[in-house]
Amino acid sequence: MVLVLELGHIVAGPSAGLILSDLGYDVVKIEKPGEGDVSRRLTNQSSGSFPYYNRNKRSIAINLTDERGKDILGKLSMKADIIIDNLSYGTLDRLGFSYSELSKNNPGLIYLSLKGYGKGQYEKRKSLDYPIEVHSGLAYMTGLTGRPMRVGASLVDMGAAMFGVIGILNALMEREKTGMGKYIDVGLFETAMFFMGQHISTYQILNKPLKPINEEGFAWGIYDFFETKDGGKIFIAVTTDMQWKEFSKALVPELKDDPSLDRNEGRYSKRNTLIPILEEKIMTIDSQELFKTLDRINVSYATLHRPWELLEDPHARPKMFTERYKGKDITVPATPLGGRYIRDPPELGENDEEILKFLGFSENEIDVLKRDKII
Repeated sequence: MVLVLELGHIVAGPSAGLILSDLGYDVVKIEKPGEGDVSRRLTNQSSGSFPYYNRNKRSIAINLTDERGKDILGKLSMKADIIIDNLSYGTLDRLGFSYSELSKNNPGLIYLSLKGYGKGQYEKRKSLDYPIEVHSGLAYMTGLTGRPMRVGASLVDMGAAMFGVIGILNALMEREKTGMGKYIDVGLFETAMFFMGQHISTYQILNKPLKPINEEGFAWGIYDFFETKDGGKIFIAVTTDMQWKEFSKALVPELKDDPSLDRNEGRYSKRNTLIPILEEKIMTIDSQELFKTLDRINVSYATLHRPWELLEDPHARPKMFTERYKGKDITVPATPLGGRYIRDPPELGENDEEILKFLGFSENEIDVLKRDKII
């Protein structure tokens, strides 16, 4: 069993731990006694953060300001295959748990550093998902002119975690050959910058500033919401010329022989007249009839949903787990890889004793650590 130590909080570090735990790795969450992961106390719009990002993990609470607490983490790090460091810049270094120190006694250790910024000019700057969206241009491209907006999920945090896991899996393969571990540096900023790459490239090709993407529009002639006869709100994407042939034949036959619409460039240039024609036509069709037509001609579409409506979606629901958290059953998505459900999100320090016994601590020693609030 691959042992992962997760020293993280809220989203980025816990996302990396979640992915690895869904893959079947043994993820031990290292938390502060009496407090734990900040997300344990989040309320309102973020109330579901902890139970979502922390299933399949064990929790041990360790006071790392005490030498005995440091000794526990040191012993754990000797047995660990992977460490996820999502704490503030330099925190683990100051405690004596930098990669360079830990790898002396555990040369096979794979160490993932997840920070606001990777190595470079801003590496010491504290940051979070939204400030990174602002810095990288993601908030600008998501919002409207003069009104930058946060995307509707912590995608930068989660994206950084995904890149971190890719790095970990690659390092595990390398270790099979060399026996040596690796230091992996992933920044939220670098992740968001990668996400913005197409816009950075487009700016240079066009040699002019771009408008926010929801204001300027997309590259396709038909890439829009349409309302159906029964009040449905359906997004339709016609992205190839062959799709247009089938789409026009099925829905607007009066346009199917118009050569100016044969290619996407032509449809895009005529959006001002084309989209109103389509809107008028689709308003005469019931949603289910439209779905059948779009499925038959293989054109992409989607009904506008709110996230919680996926709980009743026949495709989504089988890809979810139901876990127990604070006395309540909560159904949450699995990772796209599938994974397996092993355990509910842990209570703070729920696994203190079993982990300490694994490290060789006696019952008496554990009692003393509890008494002195080291765990």
